[in-house]
Amino acid sequence: MNPRPAGDGFGLHLVTDERVPFARLLEVVDAAASAGVDVVQVRAKSASGREFLRQARAVADAVAGRALVLVNDRVDVALAARDAGARIDGVHLGQSDLPPTTARRLLGAHTVVGWTANTPAHLDAASAFPAGTLDYLGVGVIRPTSTKPNHPPVLGVEGFAGLAARTALPCIAIGGVVDGDVVALRDAGAAGVAVVSAICAADDPGAATRAFRTAAAFATPGAVAAR
Repeated sequence: MNPRPAGDGFGLHLVTDERVPFARLLEVVDAAASAGVDVVQVRAKSASGREFLRQARAVADAVAGRALVLVNDRVDVALAARDAGARIDGVHLGQSDLPPTTARRLLGAHTVVGWTANTPAHLDAASAFPAGTLDYLGVGVIRPTSTKPNHPPVLGVEGFAGLAARTALPCIAIGGVVDGDVVALRDAGAAGVAVVSAICAADDPGAATRAFRTAAAFATPGAVAAR
């Protein structure tokens, strides 16, 4: 599986925002999936395991196969949701979560495993994993963002480019990204972008998603090739 699309070759990941009322969030997910988002990552850091499972299943139902669905942080929730019949395509893991090698072993070869990598040391660690462990890296933050108050130092486009150049893995830019950043980030080597507020907080999330897709269609191809 690949978190990048076969079409314009630039992935658009929607990360859900738990500050949005859940009923509204499902409307956002449905609109974004209809408008061409490639990946929906279910993030619920303050939820109990049982509540996270409920949300993951509901989001997977709302997506209805129109995009990949990843669970943020929790391999156990991804496994439980699959066991309950939900289409869960993989996980996105942070530096303090289960090791990606463990996630790969538990979830299987045909699963997307993404990993947060914000420093050269993180990239060195990623390169040391066995081939096939990771499908992509989430690299950021590009600019300050309210969705992660304790975020790592801001990279900007230049800092992102420096990290992306150090790895052959697709790098997904995250952190305060707006549609106007797409061209610069793609030229800097981004395989795609992950957004939270730009879609979740939009009055018309479908239109916001299409704005990113339009920007990607006119962007210059970047330096990172699809796996």
